[in-house]
Amino acid sequence: MIEVKELRRSFGPVTAVDGISFQADKGEVLGLLGPNGAGKTTAMRMLACFITPDSGTASVEGFDILQNPVEVRCRLGYLAENSPAYGEMTVGGFLNFVCDARGINGTKRKQALDRIVPMCSINSVYHQTIDTLSKGYKRRVGLAQALIHDPEVLILDEPTDGLDPNQKHDVRLLINQMGKDKCIIISTHILEEVEAICSRTIIISEGRILADSTPSELKEKYQCSLDEVFRKITRKKSN
Repeated sequence: MIEVKELRRSFGPVTAVDGISFQADKGEVLGLLGPNGAGKTTAMRMLACFITPDSGTASVEGFDILQNPVEVRCRLGYLAENSPAYGEMTVGGFLNFVCDARGINGTKRKQALDRIVPMCSINSVYHQTIDTLSKGYKRRVGLAQALIHDPEVLILDEPTDGLDPNQKHDVRLLINQMGKDKCIIISTHILEEVEAICSRTIIISEGRILADSTPSELKEKYQCSLDEVFRKITRKKSN
């Protein structure tokens, strides 16, 4: 459902993503794992058509991010790193605005809201303005807007950032449930999260893919915990 071919992107003298290639399929939760500045967020922004690659390309459900960016955006849900939203809007107003943008109207809109509000546990703040919400609730609203059109492909940048332990558990459970029927890419630097929800992980450092395997296979190969695997691979690269 997602195919990435030699994606590259630089910002001035800094190469953020350096020719990465991979595929992700339906029923797969792929974790992009790497230290800060590894290129995870830049890669996700390119896949979501928010920034353009310097070279290479990718496709989502057969639609190229360069040739068909509108079709790509229609087919995926994207949770950005900082959950951007309009602070003066209520949660309900914002989600209705997202429905407007995605052409979800009438009965389908009611069904979408009835499904997503309890799914993301935002019933209690539905009538509050977004700028009055805690970081955790803002994150949940961001997740709701990514899911409201029930996309087949999800790109989630640090989906549990700012959530308390109970909220993290709920979101991880939700991702596990959705992962059976969708193609999901998440970025994280939380090793516990990778083991809890990812069927496969790609370790990135300095914009390059250093490993692509399942968490259990990585632990078996290196005969140590995933935390130690991560340190060995990324420190070897930086040295």
